[in-house]
Amino acid sequence: MSRFLVFIAASTLFTCCAPAFAQPTDAAGWFAQGRQTLETLRARTPNNGKARNVILFVGDGMGVSTVTAARILEGQQRQVDGEGNRLSFETLPYLAHSVTASANQQTSDSAPTATAMVTGIKTNDGALSVSQAVARNEADAAVIAANSVTTILEQAEQRGMATGVVSTARITHATPAANYAHIGNRDWESDAQLPAGATVKDIARQLLEFPHGDGVDVVLGGGRSFFLPAQVQDPEYPEQAGKRSDGRDLTQEWLSKPGARYVWNRAQFDALDTSADGPVLGLFEPSHMKFEVDRAGDGAGEPSLAEMTRTAIELLQRNENGYYLMVEAGRIDHAHHAGNAYRALTDTIALSEAVAVAREMSSEDDTLIIVTADHSHVFTLAGYPMRGNPILGLAATEAGPMKDALGLPYTTLGYANGPGYVADGDRHEFTGVEGQYREADFPGEKSRPDLSAVATTAPDYVQESAVPMLNETHAGEDVAIYASGPKAHYVSGTLEQHVIYHLMAEALELR
Repeated sequence: MSRFLVFIAASTLFTCCAPAFAQPTDAAGWFAQGRQTLETLRARTPNNGKARNVILFVGDGMGVSTVTAARILEGQQRQVDGEGNRLSFETLPYLAHSVTASANQQTSDSAPTATAMVTGIKTNDGALSVSQAVARNEADAAVIAANSVTTILEQAEQRGMATGVVSTARITHATPAANYAHIGNRDWESDAQLPAGATVKDIARQLLEFPHGDGVDVVLGGGRSFFLPAQVQDPEYPEQAGKRSDGRDLTQEWLSKPGARYVWNRAQFDALDTSADGPVLGLFEPSHMKFEVDRAGDGAGEPSLAEMTRTAIELLQRNENGYYLMVEAGRIDHAHHAGNAYRALTDTIALSEAVAVAREMSSEDDTLIIVTADHSHVFTLAGYPMRGNPILGLAATEAGPMKDALGLPYTTLGYANGPGYVADGDRHEFTGVEGQYREADFPGEKSRPDLSAVATTAPDYVQESAVPMLNETHAGEDVAIYASGPKAHYVSGTLEQHVIYHLMAEALELR
């Protein structure tokens, strides 16, 4: 199948949240722009007050190269200088590096990295909010309990604060689950995935039987099938069924709570009364929610990350004791694993929009906002394209596309490994479903395709990679931490990832 696909300008889908500075045209202009930035920095005043609220945003897999490319793409979509553009969270006043290595990994997965951020410790790959003493397949509930580490969400519930978890991934996936679940294997999302004889509760069940405070107040994301029994058809996709083998329908059990509400489609979400009391569960897909670019085609409809963030804050801010909210753009990671930069970047822009909503609805006086990533990906911006060159296009100068040693053009964006390896003639186009690709027929008989007439800006284009792998991998370099609000000035220098928890706990004065 050809990669010549209809391209709908993304400028009609996304709006900007942060201003771009006008590109200077001479030395005096650049000097003045730099001076103005210095004056802004000099005017900063640290906020040493106590936070009433904490909002933790996690761009899953959102490395620095992803932020850079998304910044440029968002600016180009608005027809402004992309290099001078800034995503909403890039205008937060404080910035640091986060070292993402886990207790046993140089390059980590999402379970130990999420655990680090919400518990203040480092642990092993696959582990959720338990110490590194736990074996990955430990199925004994007593061992898990003895090695569990209290999360910041649990502490917030114990204090009487409102709590929420929002994600475009399954709500039982690693990053959201680390907030409320304790388990050695992140893959045990339903009871059907537990080994025989296991006494530990599966992740979905742990959410329903959450023992702290009055339970998590707002849960919005994907993963409906892990809450439904195998005998029940999915309400949106009748050909699919639930995954639970214990016969329990956890969505109905959620509704047994006082004032509880459960929604699974756009109309029900839009009809939510955010002035009413009671916990809210929203599960909008059997597995992960749609990528942002695919969301409009969903039959039952599903809200954007920004819309879920707005609704969550409206529900949580009614608590006089404040709230803790974790918001994850979970599908940045999945698009990168597919070698599909378009979806990774547009989901990063969606995260920027969600951060803008949170900033609009809160005050830096009493709300600490942290935006970060759990890990990076082997995603690169390379070559020497001119300023303003389409970030998804071929690397080019005023003279035209740049050429490699074979005399072939190449794209600015690429991956160190992944499904985009083409030297063996196996060329892929992304289907929008994780791990699934179509065959793509490119012209050219050399070890690389001739991209001269290929629509590299199309949503399904898979960028080339240097090493052949079915799925692209995480990367081990540091990621960024952006922050504003009480104690945000502590976000400075190079910090180990588990320090993020301690920053949030300090701001909330948790003891």
